Amino acid sequence: LKNISCLRASQAFFSFFHTHCSLRIPPLHFSSVFAMSNEAAPAPVAPAPEGPKKKRSPNRLVVEEALNDDNSVIALSQAKMEELNLFRGDNVLIKGKKRKDTVCIVLADEGLEDSKIRMNKVVRKNLRVRLGDIISVHACGDVPYGKRVHILPLDDTIEGITGNLFDTYLKPYYLE
Repeated sequence: LKNISCLRASQAFFSFFHTHCSLRIPPLHFSSVFAMSNEAAPAPVAPAPEGPKKKRSPNRLVVEEALNDDNSVIALSQAKMEELNLFRGDNVLIKGKKRKDTVCIVLADEGLEDSKIRMNKVVRKNLRVRLGDIISVHACGDVPYGKRVHILPLDDTIEGITGNLFDTYLKPYYLE
């Protein structure tokens, strides 16, 4: 540490001297200071091999409009599913903006680019994202089945509606 501070001081002195004096002395470079000192110059660092650069985050995708109208399904290209080690029907955790996330089922879509994901309007609203925004997709593992669901409508939302509300509005979502 002492040698480095001495080198910085000598660089500052020579820089000041070179700019303020009429004598023209060639500027002293860092490598020549090492050559003048008793220490050996550091070994040159070999440049990193330049090959194809790996994408930094393969799980970050651009949002696109879904072709189907299922609120629990997203679509990825087959190549992207293989890259993320996902299979058709797997559960995935999707992270959007403002620390919002949701769980969906992944399906393959052959006509989709590798950098895009298809999701419908309900999923986008839950994640607080718009078309063209970037989200991240992560494998979710096993999601346990729910044992009980409570759906309690507000009184003012069902005024004037007659008939069996369960059969009309809820039963289609829970059929297997």
